[in-house]
Amino acid sequence: MTGALEPGLRNGLAELGLALDDEQVAKLLQYVDLIQKWNKVYNLTSVRDPAEMLTHHLLDSLAVVPPLLRQSQGRAIRLLDVGSGAGLPGVVIAACCPQLQVDCVDTVAKKAAFVQQVAASLHLPKLRGLHARVENLGETYDIVSSRAFASLADFVGWSAGTLAPDGVWMAMKGKLPTAEIEALPPEAAVFHVEQLKVPGLDAERCLIWLRRTAAVT
Repeated sequence: MTGALEPGLRNGLAELGLALDDEQVAKLLQYVDLIQKWNKVYNLTSVRDPAEMLTHHLLDSLAVVPPLLRQSQGRAIRLLDVGSGAGLPGVVIAACCPQLQVDCVDTVAKKAAFVQQVAASLHLPKLRGLHARVENLGETYDIVSSRAFASLADFVGWSAGTLAPDGVWMAMKGKLPTAEIEALPPEAAVFHVEQLKVPGLDAERCLIWLRRTAAVT
């Protein structure tokens, strides 16, 4: 069903400078198939058109992979994707970076179950779907990410307990959220902002990197 998307996906990967093998490309296309299949029963995403799924879901999520790899520096880190929904960007990261442990947490049981199904179907043993509130998780992670989840203040506030002592937050946003940055609590600070160019998507995207301030233990 999604075979027609493969040329656009490969072109987008080339634009992003991402070298994925054929198996990884196949897994990403199979992931779109699974979203479409589950969408018939569960409302995983409002995006229904396959071509739009390619740009708004796959390529949008893939755009964060190069910055993430630079941040992780090849280490086998643990990443938590908060409010992951259908697994964006968590599933995409897991498919591209099999060395990472990726947990996708969502308060909606069917969405966490979908991620579990994706992990089994795509043979991604280090991917997990967790049905929970992020505030109630007892584990810690090197990177805590979100994509259009909440305001920066709420994101760092709710997920603070899951961030490892030397961990960082990675927030995917549209336009630079100046007001949200100004409203951050003193316990968190932005240390880097990256502008993202998503292939085939005419929209502003940026990646906000945050860490705990030195005063917080």
